[in-house]
Amino acid sequence: MLIVLPPSEGKTVPVRGKPLDLAALSFPSLTDARERVLGALLDLCAGDPDLAARTLGIGHTQLELVELNARLRSAPTARADRVYAGVLYDALDVATLSSAARRRATTRLTVTSSLFGLVRPGDRVPAYRLSGDAVLPGLGPVAGVWRDTLGPAFAEARGEGLLVDLRSTMYAGFWRPPATLAKRVATVRVLHEVNGRRQVVSHFNKATKGRIVRALLEDGGNPGTPGRLAELLGTLGWQVEVGERTARGTQLDVVVGEV
Repeated sequence: MLIVLPPSEGKTVPVRGKPLDLAALSFPSLTDARERVLGALLDLCAGDPDLAARTLGIGHTQLELVELNARLRSAPTARADRVYAGVLYDALDVATLSSAARRRATTRLTVTSSLFGLVRPGDRVPAYRLSGDAVLPGLGPVAGVWRDTLGPAFAEARGEGLLVDLRSTMYAGFWRPPATLAKRVATVRVLHEVNGRRQVVSHFNKATKGRIVRALLEDGGNPGTPGRLAELLGTLGWQVEVGERTARGTQLDVVVGEV
């Protein structure tokens, strides 16, 4: 089973650690694309900081994020599961998983990244600011770079198991599974239900996804189909509704009343 997570906009900045080594990251087939995206980002952030901020959608009071990007070659790195922060990652809380669950996380989790394409929890990365909808001078949309590149990396990561897609809409656009994989793809959506009305609420969505991943890693089960995953989630205490299978896979709706 491969569980695919979105990145986080907020990141914990490492204070010490060796500098970035693209060749040491998982999925070496992505090295060339990573170099192109990194190079375009460095070129942008080495110039006019106000222009870089506007291009990256950074507020004028956060120019330190432009400077952060400009130092990516030499900045300290840390494990990706320590750099990515925010509601989902706080709920997942990899550091407090059991030793068995942490071992599972190393092979069952991947994070989609606008800078690195796809990373494993143990890959050493620096903190950076690059949204999935960014358009970089001389490169174009970063999403387009990854759409052309990520297929083999996902195939390597998934193997023959189930792909559990927890990405947000923006990052789902980086790579979409082909129809030939539909029976092995489960897309999880979290719906907040209040007084019979259901809606997607960012906080509930992220926190619940983090708790789901944590529970799956602790349980250790390895369902091979979306239906089996729904059964396991039900056993673990969630209300799950299974949608019809489409060319993109099967959507599982997890319905919650509170975080």
